Amino acid sequence: MIESTYPAADGRPLFFATLGTGPLVVLLHGGGPDHRSLLPLAHHLADQHTVALPDIRGYGRSHCPDPAQHTWNRYTEDVLALLDHLGAERAAVGGTGLGSTISLRTALRHPDRVAATVLISVEDIEDDAGKAAEAEFLAAFAERVRTSGIEAGWAPILPRLAPLIGELVREAMPRADPASVAAAAAIGADRAFSGIDELADLPVPTLIFPGTDYRHPPAVARELLGRLPNGRLASGGLTAELRSAAELADAVGPAVREFLGEFHRPV
Repeated sequence: MIESTYPAADGRPLFFATLGTGPLVVLLHGGGPDHRSLLPLAHHLADQHTVALPDIRGYGRSHCPDPAQHTWNRYTEDVLALLDHLGAERAAVGGTGLGSTISLRTALRHPDRVAATVLISVEDIEDDAGKAAEAEFLAAFAERVRTSGIEAGWAPILPRLAPLIGELVREAMPRADPASVAAAAAIGADRAFSGIDELADLPVPTLIFPGTDYRHPPAVARELLGRLPNGRLASGGLTAELRSAAELADAVGPAVREFLGEFHRPV
């Protein structure tokens, strides 16, 4: 595995790791963990693909303590900057939670750069009331982090999330920068999509793994399947029994590997 940084559009150095060889796949972690949460999945794919594992800005080693720089447009630009840095015209893009939303945003805005998307534990797509509640929820999280630290920020949240997410968040806490974590919560003031119908014309082949908790409701994944013209439901996937990054990789790896082999082959 090779570790490096790449320059974002705003000049900020962002961390990423790469392994494997073949067509490029970018895997984006969820909101709380860092790139290591997807390292076992990357190993499932690395014999057929070059896998890039960035730390999304604000997480892991991609420090970004400026709340104004945490927007969906900025996250999308960061993915494109990574593709440019690696000399890739197109890539498959996927991720868990937050990473799945960034993957969708990137594919919707730049379908010419995205060969396929993989959405693992899809985040909720809120209506107006839901978005207002999320903004309040994340603002309170950020205040706890600023005043009492990362563990205190997550303490009232983790018991309500899938056990796997809790384990991945706890594992990443020692590597996180508190100021960046608090700043990243500003994404709650932005909106990824106006509604699920905005995705109805997305042409990119998409593999969907439903989530298992209230922040990643299975119903949203089913709605997406009804809207995306090239969406498909993954066989197997997430269960409440999963506890580690390795178990996540074993659960989703075969379906992801098969899907990418179909839609993201060498030209």
